[in-house]
Amino acid sequence: MPCLYKTLTCHLPMDLIQEQLNVLLASDPYLRPYADILRKRIEHIHLTARRLCSEKTDPFTRVAGNEHLGLHCKEDDCGFTEQTDTAMADWAAGHEYFGLHFRDDQWVFREWAPNATAVYLIADMTAWRAASQFALTRINADGVWEIHLPASALNHGDLYRLHLKWPGGEGDRIPAYARRTVQDHQTLIFNAQVWYPPSPYQWRLPVFQPPGFQRLVEPLLIYEAHVGMAQEAEKIGAFREFTQQVIPRIVQAGYNTIQLMAIQEHPYYGSFGYQVSGFFAASSRYGTPEELKELIDTAHQAGLRVIMDIIHSHAVKNVAEGLSHFDGTPWQYFHQGSRGDHIAWDSRCFDYAKYQVLHFLLSNCRFWLDEYHFDGFRFDGVTSMLYHHHGLERAFTSYADYFDDSVDEDAYTYLALANRLIHFVRPDAITIAEDISGMPGLAMPAEKGGVGFDYRFAMGVPDHWIRLTKDIPDEAWSMGALWHTLTDRRHAEKTISYAESHDQALVGDQTLIFRLIGADMYHCMAVDKRTIKTDRGLALHKMIRLITLAAAGHGYLNFMGNEFGHPEWIDFPRQGNNWSYRYARRQWQLADDKNLVYRFLAKFDQDMLAIAKKYRLLAGFTPQLLHEHSDDKIIIFERAGLVFAFNFHPWQSYTDYPFEAPAAKYRMLTDSDAEIYGGQARLVPGQLHEALIDQTSTSKRPQILLYLPTRTAIVLKATDVQV
Repeated sequence: MPCLYKTLTCHLPMDLIQEQLNVLLASDPYLRPYADILRKRIEHIHLTARRLCSEKTDPFTRVAGNEHLGLHCKEDDCGFTEQTDTAMADWAAGHEYFGLHFRDDQWVFREWAPNATAVYLIADMTAWRAASQFALTRINADGVWEIHLPASALNHGDLYRLHLKWPGGEGDRIPAYARRTVQDHQTLIFNAQVWYPPSPYQWRLPVFQPPGFQRLVEPLLIYEAHVGMAQEAEKIGAFREFTQQVIPRIVQAGYNTIQLMAIQEHPYYGSFGYQVSGFFAASSRYGTPEELKELIDTAHQAGLRVIMDIIHSHAVKNVAEGLSHFDGTPWQYFHQGSRGDHIAWDSRCFDYAKYQVLHFLLSNCRFWLDEYHFDGFRFDGVTSMLYHHHGLERAFTSYADYFDDSVDEDAYTYLALANRLIHFVRPDAITIAEDISGMPGLAMPAEKGGVGFDYRFAMGVPDHWIRLTKDIPDEAWSMGALWHTLTDRRHAEKTISYAESHDQALVGDQTLIFRLIGADMYHCMAVDKRTIKTDRGLALHKMIRLITLAAAGHGYLNFMGNEFGHPEWIDFPRQGNNWSYRYARRQWQLADDKNLVYRFLAKFDQDMLAIAKKYRLLAGFTPQLLHEHSDDKIIIFERAGLVFAFNFHPWQSYTDYPFEAPAAKYRMLTDSDAEIYGGQARLVPGQLHEALIDQTSTSKRPQILLYLPTRTAIVLKATDVQV
C-alpha cells in the first residue's frame, strides 16, 4: 500500500511552525537540544493535514464523499487553517460512506479491500453462500467495493457478513465499518446486524454543554466504569441497568465525568475491551445502540460528561471478527512483517503512515462523537503507539529516549491529527492520554507545539502507592519521595491523578483496600468486629485518596466501587475459574449496609469531592508545601486557601505540632478521623486555629500548632486573612 507522504510536496508556514516550536521550548528548557527534531515533528503534522485534504490523495478521498466540498488544499498553502480543519473533518467521515446505509430508498454498502478479487454480501437470503446477485463491484483502483440493493433486500435485525476472495484463498469477514455486531451464543460466531430501527432514539438533550467547559470551572472528577461488571448479579450487566442503577450512584457520589470502558466490540469479554474487533460497533453484549444512547443522554441530563476508552493502539488478531488479514493480506491496515505484531499483547499494530488507516481511525473518532454524543476519549496504550518498542522494558530515564529512532513519528502525527479533529468537531470534548513514558508536549495544545491532548494520566502515582503498600513498612515510608511523586509533572501540561484504576484491581494484583487489610476483609468489616488491620486499612485508604486528589494537577480518577473499598479484584469468566462471574461484578450492597464499614469510606469520598468542587481545588491552584518530615511521617501543604495536614505515622500522634503557614485564622473543615468516616473521633469538629508568630522561636514567620493524631488527615480553611 503506498504511503501518503511520498505523493505530494508542499510549502509549509515556517513562521507559524517556528512560533509553535518557541512556545514548546519555552515550556521546558531540557527540550532545546532536540529543537530540530521537534521542528520536524510539527512540520510533519502540518504537512500531513494538508495532504489528507489534497486532491492528490484521490481517488480514496473522493469516494469518501467530499468531492462536493471544493475544499481541497493548495500545495503552496500548507498549515492549519479553518479551511483545513473543515476539510479534514469532512474527510474523516468515512463512516457515512463505507459500511451499510439506507439512502434514497435503497441499501448501499461499501468496503475497502484492495487485495480482494471478489466480494460478496452473504446472509440468510443467500443461504450464507456467495451469490452472484449479491456480488460487490470494484469501483476504483484503490480497492473500494460497492453494491446497491432494493429496500426489500434487508430488514432491521437481519444478520449478514462478507465473503471475500483473494489470490490463493477466501474467507468470511465482518465489515470493517459495521455499526452493530452480535454473537451467536451457541456457535460463538459473530455477524454484522442491520440496525435501522423503525423508531430511532430521540435525544432528550441533543446538545450537551458540560458545566463550565470553557475553563473547566469544576475539577475533572472521573468515575471509571465498565458496564458489563457494574451490576451486582453474577452476569454481564446491561446499558439499561447501568442507566437506572449506577448513574444515580455516580451523581450522588459527586463525580462529574463517566469514563466507559469496553464499548467497542471485542470478541473476548475477559480482554476488558482492549482487544477490539469492531471499531464502529458498540458491544452488543450490553444491549442495543439505542440503549447506549439512552445511557449517555441520561448522564447528560444529570450534568455528567461521558467519555470512552478508545483503542487505536492495536487491534485483535482474530481474522473472522476483526481487521487482521481482512483482504487476505496481513498488511492492509497493519505494518508488514514482525512490526505488525505486538508481541506482549498478541495483537496487530496499525500502520499510521497509510492515509487509508488515518482515514479509518480519524473517522472512528468522529463517529463516536457524532453518533453517540460521547464527550471525548481516553486514548489507551499511547506509549505503545509512540514507540517501536511499545515501551516494553524501558525506563525512560533520559530525554534522549523521546527523540531517538525508537519513536514512531507517524503515530505521533496521527495522535496530533486526532486531537485536532476531535476538538474541531467538538470544542468542548475532552481527550486524555494514557502514557507512561512522559513524552514531552503530549498534553500541550497544537498552537503551542504540542500533540493536543487536554490531559495526561499521572501514571507514576498509583505505581508509587503499590510500592509503598506492598513492599515498604509503614514506618519506612519516605514523605519526600511521596510528595515528589504526587507533584512531579510538567506544569505546562494538565494531568489527572489517581490512587488506583482498573489496572490495580485486576486478578493477579490487589486493590488498595485489600493490600491494606488483607485476609481480615473476609470476616472483620462489620462495624462491631473491626480489628487493628481493619482500622489501619480504613485510615490509610482515606488518607491516600485525599492526598492524591489534593495534590493532583487538574483532575482525579476513581474506578467504580473503589471509592468505598470494594473488597475483591476483577477476574472475568475464563476457563481457569470455571467461567465464573463471581468477581466480574460490583457488590453495591456493601456500601449500603449500615452494619459494615464500607459506608464510611463512601461518605468520606463523597465529602472529599464536595470540598474539591466547592473550593475549585484543581482549577489552576498549585500545591505549596508548608512542611514535610519523613521521620515524623508528616506532610502539610496549602492549596486554594485550604491547608491539608497528613500524619502517616503508624503509631505516633503529635500534640501542638508546629508548622509555618500564611498569617490567618483557620477553621477545620473536616478530618479523616471523624466518627462519620469510621474514625476514632479524636478531634473537635470545626475547631479554630490561628497562625501566629512565636516570640520564643527563632523563626519570625507565623506558625500553627495542631494536634495530629496518628494516621489522620485534616483540612483547614483560611478565614480572616491578615494583611
